[in-house]
This record gives sequence, C-alpha cells and structure tokens, in this order.
Amino acid sequence: MTTLVPVLLSGGSGTRLWPLSREMHPKQFQPLVGEKSLLQATWERLQGLPGMAAPIVVANEEHRFMVAEQLRQLGASASAIVLEPVGRNTAPAIAVAALQAMAGGEDPLLLVLPSDHVIADPAGFRAAVQEARRGAAEEGSLVTFGIVPTAAETGYGYIKAAAPTGGMRAVERFVEKPDLATAEAYVASGDYFWNSGMFLFRASRYLAELGAQAPAILAAARAALAGAVRDVDFLRLDRAAFEACPSDSIDYAVMEKTTTAAVLPINVGWNDVGSWSALWEIADQDPDGNAHHGDVLALGCKNTLAWGGRRLVSLLGLTDVIVVDTDDALLVAARDQVQQVKDIVARLKAEGRPQASIHRKVYRPWGSYDGIDSGERFQVKRIVVKPGAALSLQMHHHRAEHWIVVKGTARITCEDKVFMLSENQSTYIPLGSKHRLENPGKVPVELIEVQSGSYLGEDDIVRFEDVYGRGAR
Repeated sequence: MTTLVPVLLSGGSGTRLWPLSREMHPKQFQPLVGEKSLLQATWERLQGLPGMAAPIVVANEEHRFMVAEQLRQLGASASAIVLEPVGRNTAPAIAVAALQAMAGGEDPLLLVLPSDHVIADPAGFRAAVQEARRGAAEEGSLVTFGIVPTAAETGYGYIKAAAPTGGMRAVERFVEKPDLATAEAYVASGDYFWNSGMFLFRASRYLAELGAQAPAILAAARAALAGAVRDVDFLRLDRAAFEACPSDSIDYAVMEKTTTAAVLPINVGWNDVGSWSALWEIADQDPDGNAHHGDVLALGCKNTLAWGGRRLVSLLGLTDVIVVDTDDALLVAARDQVQQVKDIVARLKAEGRPQASIHRKVYRPWGSYDGIDSGERFQVKRIVVKPGAALSLQMHHHRAEHWIVVKGTARITCEDKVFMLSENQSTYIPLGSKHRLENPGKVPVELIEVQSGSYLGEDDIVRFEDVYGRGAR
C-alpha cells in the first residue's frame, strides 16, 4: 500500500472571524467547535487511515510554536513543520511539501487539507479518502473533494463535474464565486459541487503538473527547500528564494489547467467556518435559533450568535445579530453583514492599531503573557511560564521590571546572581540588567510583572541566549 502523507496547510490569518481570530492567533488555533482547536481536530479526524505517515505541516513562521505545542498536546509529531517566511498561497506551499515528502526516496500520496475547516462526519470523510485512494489517485489523477451543496451559496467557488461514471467524476471546470441566481442554477443541476480546497494525489504527479503549468513556482519551491535550514523542530525555507516565488493557488496554477483532475462528491458535514454566520450555522442552537458560547444571558432574542469571554454578555430583544466579546475588542454586527468584518481589520491595520494582529493575551514558546493594565510610563502583565520552560537571557534599554510570584517557584537570573523565588516573594530587575526567568518545577509559574520606564514596547528586548532560536531582538 502506498504511504499516505497528510499535508496540513496552516498559513491562514483568519481575519473574517475577528476579533477572536487575529493575525498572530488565527482561527486554526482556536477551539471554535468542541474543546480541540481546528488544527487539532483536522489531525484527529485522520486517525485510523491505513498506511498513514506523520504529517507535514506548512505554517507561517510567526505561528511555529503554536503549531508545535498543539501537536504536542495530542501526542503527535510532524515529520516536518515547514515555515514560510512570507505567504505565497497554496500552490507553492504544496510544492514544498511534495518535495519534502519525496526527499527520502518515496513517492507517497499527499492528502492536502486546510487546517481550519470543520467536518461533522469524520468516519465518512475517512471512507471518502479511502475511496479516492483506491481509485483515481493511485492511478495518477489529481483528486479534489467536492462538497454536495446544501444551499445556493455565493461565498464558495464551485466545481462542475462531467457526467457520472460512479462515485468519482472527471472535472469539467472550476468556477468562481457566483451570484445568487447562478448559484441556484448550479445547485439545481446536480453537477456542481462546492470547492473544498482538499486534495489527494501522488507527490510526483503534482510536481509534474506544476512543472508543466507553472514552472516558475516549482523552480522557486525547489530553491527555497534547497536553501532551507533546520531550526530545532522546524524547517525554515530560504527567505530570498521563497519571496521570489509567484503567489498562486493550486486551483489557478494546476487544477484548472490539468487534464487529469477528478472530483469525488462527498457529504460529510463540511464547513470552512469562513465567517461568524457560518459558525452560527453549525453551532448548537436553542429553539429560537440562538447559539451562545460562554457566560451569555439572552432574553427575547432570535437567531443570534453570542461569543462571550471573561465577562457576562447580555442580549435583549435582538434578532439576526452577532456579538463577539474579547478582552480588548467587542464586535456587534448584523448577521447578514459579517463578511465585511475583514473591512474592520483592514481599517485597524491602516491605523496601526494592535487589535488587528494580537490579543491582549499573547502566546510565546515558553507560555503566555496578558496585558492587564497600562498607562503613562507603566504596564502590568500577568505572565505564565510552562514547566521546564525559560525566557531568553535578555536586557532592556528603556524599562525596569518588578516581578511578584503568585504561583509556583521561579529561578531568577539577574546579572551574576541566580536565586529562587516562591509564592508571594518578589524581586526588582533594574534597567539595563541582564536577566532571565525560568520555571524549574512541574507546575506553571504565574507572576505579576510591573514595567516602568520611558518606552515599554516589545521590541525593547536584546536577547543574549535563547533556547527557542529567536534572534537578538
């Protein structure tokens, strides 16, 4: 049996689910449905497929530690976590994964999956993969999975299939997102399926088609992988080579041009969770159509989605409204307008506001910090350091820091002194002092950090040593 290598694409920024999903913590790392993140659920639904190897994950460089940590939580390990220095769409990402998969001399089947979708019927999906695997994919076709449409959706691209010859059908053409009347005609015909962005093919077949249809992408992918550098658990692509790569999707670069594309229609409860209204559709709803998460109180409401954070969220007499509350941003939107959330994100970016890219709580490889309060010349953070983890040996030019341990035991380095701090103990780190915070114990260390100084930005960090391979700044 040919080896099956899952390729998990995890490079998206998820702006349409703002303010929960942000550039530095996008939707694939969020537990939107159930307790597992969408990335974790993508990996878990593959368990039980025969002949499956460890996955290749292609991710944004900024998300590398979240990918590694979320796989670690599942007890999973990737054969490679490939880091893109810049986004270049799906065709180059899959090319790099295919080249990496063949580096050991095999020519495996690649199961290419976005890591931010929901599938309600994992067993049905695994059965579909096996059906595609036994047939067209093994024989050299480039297989895509078409979703049997449940409505005339204008937010998806469509695949027109040729006349049926069994489950698998030849692809006649790919079409862009249609208007409503066109979508209704597509659904009525029975020959059109939603484009899921999921694929199955031999690595060599994809590379051959890419070389024929988009040779510049293949050449740039080869150069980026040839110049890649191993960094702890990660494979960093050569920046210059990958930046020079044309940006294109697999649909445009290959699938719309090849003569060997096939589509397998499936009905497995698929949803790309591409907007808050899409999440409302798949969420558990009360008899009035309300779907609520967190501490939410609603009276006289219909067809609402409310996503609460730490606070109580109260709704009164609302219909077809979306409410999303986070620590530093609140979204209130008409349910039929949520596709325009991306315009809010664009406005925030244009104004240089941090809410476009980061949460108040920021994840780091050693743990996390939460910006509790700030004002002129001061900032207060709640810091959590994972067991066995350590911050870099660092110093600041513009700020001093006070640390108060509230849970666990911390090892502190301050210049030439190394000492332990337990609960309710504190220390002072003077401006310009070389220092480090470590957790030598088996429970998380939690502390309150009070910063004071003329400049409190995160870029005022000079690193001297770092176990996570981060740069001097």
